[in-house]
Amino acid sequence: MRKHLLSSVAILLALSACSSEPQVAIDADDIGGVVTGPKGPEAGVWVIAETMDLPTRFRRTVVTDDQGRYVVPDLPSANYTVWARGYGLVDSAKTTSAPGKHVNITATVAPDAATAAQIYPAIYWYSMMKIPAKEEFPVGKAMDQGQWLDVVKTDGCVTCHQLGNKATRTLSPELGEFENSSDAWMRRVMSGQAGSNMANTIGRFDAARMLGQFADWTDRIAKGELPHAQPERPQGLERNAVITQWDYSRDTAYLHDAISTDKRNPTVNAYGPVYGATELSTDMIPVVDPKTHTASEFLAPVRDENTPSASEAAVMMPSVFHGEAQIWDSKANLHNPMLDGEARVWFTHRVRAPENPAFCQKGSNHPSAKMFPTERAGRHLSVYDPKTKDFKLIDTCYSTHHLQFDKNDILWTSGGGQVLGWLDKKKFLETGDAAASQGWTPLIVDTNGNGVRDEGYVEPDQPVDPKKDKRVLAGYYGVAPNPADGSIWGSALGYPGYVMRTQDATDPTKALAEIYAVPAPGYSPRGMDIDKNGVVWAPLASGHLASFDRRKCKGPLNGPEAATGKLCPEGWTLYPFPGPQFAGLDAPGSAESSYYTWVDQHNTLGLGEDVPMATGNLQDSLIVKVDDKLIQLRVPYPLGFYMKGLDGRIDDAAIGWKGRGIWATTGDRTPMHSEDGKGGKPRVAHFQMRPDPLAH
Repeated sequence: MRKHLLSSVAILLALSACSSEPQVAIDADDIGGVVTGPKGPEAGVWVIAETMDLPTRFRRTVVTDDQGRYVVPDLPSANYTVWARGYGLVDSAKTTSAPGKHVNITATVAPDAATAAQIYPAIYWYSMMKIPAKEEFPVGKAMDQGQWLDVVKTDGCVTCHQLGNKATRTLSPELGEFENSSDAWMRRVMSGQAGSNMANTIGRFDAARMLGQFADWTDRIAKGELPHAQPERPQGLERNAVITQWDYSRDTAYLHDAISTDKRNPTVNAYGPVYGATELSTDMIPVVDPKTHTASEFLAPVRDENTPSASEAAVMMPSVFHGEAQIWDSKANLHNPMLDGEARVWFTHRVRAPENPAFCQKGSNHPSAKMFPTERAGRHLSVYDPKTKDFKLIDTCYSTHHLQFDKNDILWTSGGGQVLGWLDKKKFLETGDAAASQGWTPLIVDTNGNGVRDEGYVEPDQPVDPKKDKRVLAGYYGVAPNPADGSIWGSALGYPGYVMRTQDATDPTKALAEIYAVPAPGYSPRGMDIDKNGVVWAPLASGHLASFDRRKCKGPLNGPEAATGKLCPEGWTLYPFPGPQFAGLDAPGSAESSYYTWVDQHNTLGLGEDVPMATGNLQDSLIVKVDDKLIQLRVPYPLGFYMKGLDGRIDDAAIGWKGRGIWATTGDRTPMHSEDGKGGKPRVAHFQMRPDPLAH
């Protein structure tokens, strides 16, 4: 009888197991489960696995499928804190678990709209700012509405940090007591070592009105006003993203860019370290090794002791976070790194004081100096060999900012202002002769229409001469060699701004430039890139991703009007960025202020070749153009993910999505503004795309 009862119980248990939902399939190095809310499975929410057990803090984030299921794949051995975050929810309870285990998560609906909005991307709060109406900028004034927006976004505030996050949409009581919020904002922008820069930026406006706009914004938020739009949960391809982050560098440092490979051959440095560039803040170059999950750093040297230092920047008013401490002390002022085909790391790098040596200046026999002598350069070049640990400092006559290699190993740089500069990599490494290995050219436009570069030229402030070409002032900000024809393209800051092309750039006697102004309703490009067909992609302050295709131009591209940049409006196509527009602003686009665009020429993300992508600086995201749709791969935790540059690497093409991915770093000047708060460090992020949300 007892045996019979036991058999019946076993049968009932087996039937019960068969009727329940099957568990999510996982491997021994995965964590998986289901996120369920009061109404059932929660689709399109993030599941985060975070650990401090590894040498540096490690986070991996995935998205649930339409049945609320998730798999966090390929986790290194450690104990993890696991929880869910999603729009319309509050963060779930956190569970400690380990790879190989199932963790089912109970989601909690946010009790009200105000609570739900706390995890919205910054743009939803920033777009609440009231923009002065067009009629408030009378004709003849120094600035119109578009120029005002350009300074607020691409050429001002958002170039350095995210606006709309909790740190910026609220006024800290530690600033002090003030009669009104305008005074509090004036005190805020004077804080820390960047205070003079922020005050100067505000001074470019009608400062009182600008401070009033910011004060009105934060006052309305303090009184309980909420964003006028709400974000959608990830959909479609967005749910296939796997995003991994590692802490590195220092909590007082900020990173401008990171590099993992050679853009021309993304298999270089496979599975290797990722190198960062710390602008202004420190001379210690941070490194993350994704195989060992370790973070390290090494010193970027300078040649001369009298090289200017960021420590010379005075603290105007104490920082809420760091008081009167001068936390920035960089001399090298590294800005942008790039790998060559042998995995050497090249940097735009200040190596000396700005006064140029004699070979750069008037009277020199250097071919470029004969054409256009230069007296000062604020940042130069360097190369670091990870195998030998050797650093070579390279004196340049032109300033540098961004850098890219062409197929002939010529290193092109932006940041030279009136000139485009280059370095012959092979010649420099063979001879060590920086002077003989470099060149630069002024930017001359064929305004006389004869198709060649003439011996003399007209200066930018002079009228067009029918017998001469004309020099233009629009300098390169972004820079990218065109794989299709060898021309050198770039972007020029300003309003409405330009993209630029230079042909025969290595010969300062033949080089000719072309400029193409952004047509309305677009304006103000920033960082750019190019695809293998020569189509240029750039983000615009107007809230668009823009492309320019020179092949579409119908008329002549030289002649008297060439210096205006208005000869080929038909070459442009504008795609509105996702996200809300400013409240009350009747304009296409969004409030997004994307910093840079990068083109995935070699399918490193797995979505195809020549896929353009842009930094979603106000949306914690990477914005990717898939066909004619812009999708977002969002970093939901910690809030405040703001990047400036990115690149893609193929570690192993044979293993599918696991061997591919995009690398980026947090790049804001205020790492303490992120959700981690004071003490939080910059992060390297790896974006990967699975074939589906449960692939492992």
